[in-house]
Amino acid sequence: MKLHSQHFPLSILPRRLIALAAFAFCSGQAMAVQPFVIKDIRVEGIQRTEAGTVFNYLPVHVGETFDDAKATASIKALYATGFFKDVRVEADGNVLVILVEERPAIAGVAFSGTKEFDKDQLTKALKGIGVGESRIYDKALVDRAEQELKRQYLSRGLYGMKVTTTVTPVERNRVNINFAVDEGDISRIKQINFVGNKVFSDKTLRDQINLRSPGWFTWYTKADQYSKEKLATDTESLRSYYLNRGYLEMQIDSSQVSITPDKKDIYVTLNINEGDKFTVSDVKLDGEMFGREEELKSLIQLKKGEVFSGQKLTDTTKKISERLGNFGYAFANVNANPILDRSKKEVAFTITVDPGKRVYVRHINVVGNTKTRDEVVRREFRQFEDSWYDGSNIKLSRDRVDRLGYFKDVNIDTPEVPGTTDQVDINMTVTEKPTGNIMVGAGFSQADKVSLTGSIQQQNAFGSGNTIGLEVNTSHTNRTIAVSQTNPYFTDDGVSRTYDLYLRTVSPSVYTQGDYKVRSIGTDIKFGVPFSELDTIFFGIGVENTKVYADSLSPILYQQYVADFGSGKFNPSTGYLTGASSAATTSFPLTVAWQRDSRDSALVPTTGRYQRANLELSAVGTLRYYRATYQHQYFQPLFGNAVTLAMNGELDYGAGLFGQKYPVFKNYYAGGIGTVRGYESSTLGSKVDQYGDSLGGSKRVFGNLELQFPFPGSGNDRTLRWFTFLDGGQVFADKTPMSFNDLRYSTGIGLSWVSPIGPLKLSWGMPLNAKTATVNGVSVADKVQHFQFQLGTGF
Repeated sequence: MKLHSQHFPLSILPRRLIALAAFAFCSGQAMAVQPFVIKDIRVEGIQRTEAGTVFNYLPVHVGETFDDAKATASIKALYATGFFKDVRVEADGNVLVILVEERPAIAGVAFSGTKEFDKDQLTKALKGIGVGESRIYDKALVDRAEQELKRQYLSRGLYGMKVTTTVTPVERNRVNINFAVDEGDISRIKQINFVGNKVFSDKTLRDQINLRSPGWFTWYTKADQYSKEKLATDTESLRSYYLNRGYLEMQIDSSQVSITPDKKDIYVTLNINEGDKFTVSDVKLDGEMFGREEELKSLIQLKKGEVFSGQKLTDTTKKISERLGNFGYAFANVNANPILDRSKKEVAFTITVDPGKRVYVRHINVVGNTKTRDEVVRREFRQFEDSWYDGSNIKLSRDRVDRLGYFKDVNIDTPEVPGTTDQVDINMTVTEKPTGNIMVGAGFSQADKVSLTGSIQQQNAFGSGNTIGLEVNTSHTNRTIAVSQTNPYFTDDGVSRTYDLYLRTVSPSVYTQGDYKVRSIGTDIKFGVPFSELDTIFFGIGVENTKVYADSLSPILYQQYVADFGSGKFNPSTGYLTGASSAATTSFPLTVAWQRDSRDSALVPTTGRYQRANLELSAVGTLRYYRATYQHQYFQPLFGNAVTLAMNGELDYGAGLFGQKYPVFKNYYAGGIGTVRGYESSTLGSKVDQYGDSLGGSKRVFGNLELQFPFPGSGNDRTLRWFTFLDGGQVFADKTPMSFNDLRYSTGIGLSWVSPIGPLKLSWGMPLNAKTATVNGVSVADKVQHFQFQLGTGF
């Protein structure tokens, strides 16, 4: 007689039956194994599985006595591997024989009909639950995978989808699995109803939630597609809305979701119990406050006599907890206990403060900086090892590292040290990004003829934190050779040093009438001295030699310049130069600047401000002038950090000193990305030359407003965003008063991407008030350019 794992064969075999389990039942009679000493173990029936794998799982070895218990354990152990669908144990003399029948392996997993999801993502997701190439085929896991597919489709509103799973045997005991998906039509929310609301109208409540019936933009937001997660989020939004307006006991008693038989329309009904509106009768603190009771009281947002607000209560407990965290109490508990007087519709709160133990920082660990040196990151830390935990310094450290611009993501977590109650580690995880811009090109155009361009800008050279730059440009209009180097930690206490050396030649485009040339060679050195965590003052000095060439066909401002500073002479009869002339000047500009930066990131900021004021003064030399600039940027997250409001404004002003005119080649320009999009680059301003071309001006003002959104399908990736914008600005010629009536405005959409070669910005702009001016009896219109792009940073 012979036993195996599934049945008893009726035939009698030569091999002696030894085990199925401790007891086997045949015709109601228990059968046992005759113990024997194992002299050898043989495995039969394996095709893909190594014999060593079977031996590793077997709980018995050569030399041991085999009995009922070990028989049971052997079969259970081999079944538990999941590799086999049948296991038999036999004896051939004193040789233990293991006979197995392997489960099929999965040769491949395929999908058909899947449009809503990427097939590679589906393959990866199913492999995570055990259904993938080279895995053991398990029908239960395949069924689970099918249900998971259905769940994913249901979460996207595709309630009419169907999945057909086909398992096809192939050679060498393998199978192919194919999931054929019929996605059907998307089920959309037809109507959202509210029952029980008396204080707020249905329209008001619908404005507080994300789910909605189909509208103009729901094709993009997918807000008309129902899911349990979305409904749960919306019910919390409704509770918060009521709580912030005093309805402390508001409840959503139930929610009903129904779908039409054709599975196309969904109806959502929310049953609301609003309750009464409560005012605050008293708020007091209790617990251990270390003599800082008045300081903590100042953080209380709720005030006696005000309507209760859940948001203010949350902000209060959060601020108190954070303040305690600044003193080392990282795990402080701050709880608000309400006492309701329903007859008076009042609520009093006792805020209990339990600071817990004071916490130390044991180690600071930096992970992910594969290129950037540890010291470059650590020198930005304001929290130190072996000191009290300080929540404000930890946040400041994170922001300072992010503002470096070297990393895509910067995250901090503070796990407790195992086995202690008063120590934490700080783990900073960073993701490196390309910090160098390298551009090399050659081309031919009607405007610039043959041009060779190349530039290298490495912000984090060799992981040192230093910035080096080399620019070479040989185009017809702009020829440049420039070298720069910045050491942000020239001294250990954070004083920076920057060198610049440049040779630039500027000529007009062939599309601009008139000819001139400006050749400048110069160098400068600047030092930046931080005097707070956010503020830095810069001091610099330079020398610049400039030579301007002009003739009778040049723009009149350049003719005037070479007449004032060089050999140029005007012909009284024509009012233009008598011939080609030049003017050479030398200036020694002094620079004083102030910068304050509280942004959470220099590359893709979402909150904070950036301010910069700069004065360039040249009071010594043949050229005497000053240029002043003030810039202010503001970033604010909206709608739960999904959208960023970004604003930028800049005011520039220049003038000559000691009776001199402001040098024309120092003019500011406007138009294009960076100032006013939708207008051709550097074309705005008074058409002051005789040809109707803009030569910029000594004064400039512009502002930009952007709403930045995550790009569809990019998740929380901040490096790829689209935006809408509203721009306004203008430049004004020297001696011309600034007038807001002359500002030009534009609006449009755009895309920003931190690409491998540097930040890239594309925009499509529509001028809102392009105008036409009359120059020498000829009408000259503002030059419009709808599509524009720029490789660079910021606005």
